[in-house]
Amino acid sequence: MRIEVASYDHPDARRLVDEVQQEYLLRYGEHDSTPMTVEEFAAPRGLFLLGYRGGEAVASGGWRAHDGDEPFFEDGDAELKRMYVVPHARGSGLARAMLAELERSARSAGRRRAILETGTAQPEAIALYESSGYAEISKFGVYRCDGDSRCFGKWL
Repeated sequence: MRIEVASYDHPDARRLVDEVQQEYLLRYGEHDSTPMTVEEFAAPRGLFLLGYRGGEAVASGGWRAHDGDEPFFEDGDAELKRMYVVPHARGSGLARAMLAELERSARSAGRRRAILETGTAQPEAIALYESSGYAEISKFGVYRCDGDSRCFGKWL
């Protein structure tokens, strides 16, 4: 997989974000309502990545910076968002490769901790994060009071 930096509003990014939103709808009965803007995923306080195989965008993921002046965050946090691999490419290590590149880029940008929110209807995501060294942390974000929400963090 070739990983490239892209704008959050790049056509391939929009397509994959729409697909992951459909995945959320199937698994949870609703889309992710977390507010996000294109600017949050732009350097130096964020990044959005697309993974390509044979010219097709098959994976995505991004991070956006947070600091301790925001509720529920610590200085140096990088919140991971929109990690997604298209169904026909799953199980081949693409999510793990995307996660590693997100962590590397966040660390290079001076971020100290990667954090994320996922849900109990995504056991494969939870398994990926736990096997990559993430541990449960206090809940944050719009789903902090949702019983199906799980938040994870990892020091970079």
